[in-house]
Amino acid sequence: MSNYAKVVIKGSPITKSNFKLHNMNGRAILPDSSGKYHDRYALYEQEIALIARSQNPDIIFSESLIALLKVYYKSEKRHPDTINITKSIFDGIEKSGLIVNDAQITKIFTEEYYDKENPRFELELFSESEYNFNYTVTKKAIPTQPKSYSPQKKTLLNNLSTNHSLVDNLKNKINAKPIDTCLREIDKASKCTVNNKAKLCNICSKLIISDDYIKADSGKTLICKKCFNKLF
Repeated sequence: MSNYAKVVIKGSPITKSNFKLHNMNGRAILPDSSGKYHDRYALYEQEIALIARSQNPDIIFSESLIALLKVYYKSEKRHPDTINITKSIFDGIEKSGLIVNDAQITKIFTEEYYDKENPRFELELFSESEYNFNYTVTKKAIPTQPKSYSPQKKTLLNNLSTNHSLVDNLKNKINAKPIDTCLREIDKASKCTVNNKAKLCNICSKLIISDDYIKADSGKTLICKKCFNKLF
């Protein structure tokens, strides 16, 4: 029985954490043949499954595992959250049959790197019965330049009445309409908020100014009916 396996998948890693739909019974669904952009999430899992199995043809882990994951993004400025990338990867690894269930991963260490010419991820799996996992955190003798992050635009959305960019978006949307129609549109949009945040479609990023939308991920994801209909 093998106690080690390594999987290398070339290409920019992606995450499906921001997109998931549920059917009428509440079951999660992930389109893979709609011909739309969002098929890529399911197709990425399938790619991982096929390559992982081809690189480790005779290995099936049934015990607890230690995972070391190195993710190489193409761009340092624009890439998925590394904390979310593991779900897509291990769902693909589970589909490959390399592991029985992703719950087997009891220890995981993830590192983020950048490689413009060769984006990829490298995953090493070790049987916990034969390997130990240790790490240390030490203080630098000479501090380096901090890598700072800015809040995402969506987290900065406040009430419509105090958000100028959203107001401008709405103005463009209802441009050339009579003033009384504009006022009704603005009043409707100001009421369409969730926890004082404007409702935006997670696919087209347009303002939702009615109750005609679909909720996913326990209400974290909103999809307007127009985008939802395009998926099927």
